[in-house]
Amino acid sequence: MKRIVDLTLSLLALPLVIPVMCIVSLMILLTSRGGVFFRQKRVGRFNKDFTILKFRTMYKGSDRQGLLTIGGRDRRVTPVGYWLRRYKLDELPQVFNVIGGTMSLVGPRPEVRMYVEHYTPLQRQVLDVKPGVTDPASIEYINENELLEASVDPVRTYLEVVMPRKLSINLLYIQSATWRSDLLVIFRTVMAIFN
Repeated sequence: MKRIVDLTLSLLALPLVIPVMCIVSLMILLTSRGGVFFRQKRVGRFNKDFTILKFRTMYKGSDRQGLLTIGGRDRRVTPVGYWLRRYKLDELPQVFNVIGGTMSLVGPRPEVRMYVEHYTPLQRQVLDVKPGVTDPASIEYINENELLEASVDPVRTYLEVVMPRKLSINLLYIQSATWRSDLLVIFRTVMAIFN
């Protein structure tokens, strides 16, 4: 049932998403060098790598300088990129990950392999389900970059505080998730972005 809901909602959203994606693509091309999309290996269901698709929000090659981006002080993020991240528009291309079956609309946000290596055996249970475009932890940590910006050691704060908390939230959610609860998470995500 979850796959049917994912496909139905994604296909219904395409007529709305495609024009926005065209405008965003043009903004990226006109304001910084490099391609429109950013592709990165993430860890998906059953601990298998897949390629996540996002709009590029950083200057070309900046991802080689570290994985975390830190709020308003991160010079690697383009001016348009800050705006895209603020409204989560950089995640729109993941509708194609959902249609392709590597992601779900709702599920634990996928991490890079380097961070997954820090998971405890219990935390690895999030890898039993498809990763999602949004999840309950994304709503709670909608301003994650600002939290990390305030930290003296953002990577350590992420690994020791933020990531374990997000994993706990998502572990609780996946134990009782239904397509109805997924719709509620989608609705709450949209509300959180615009509040």
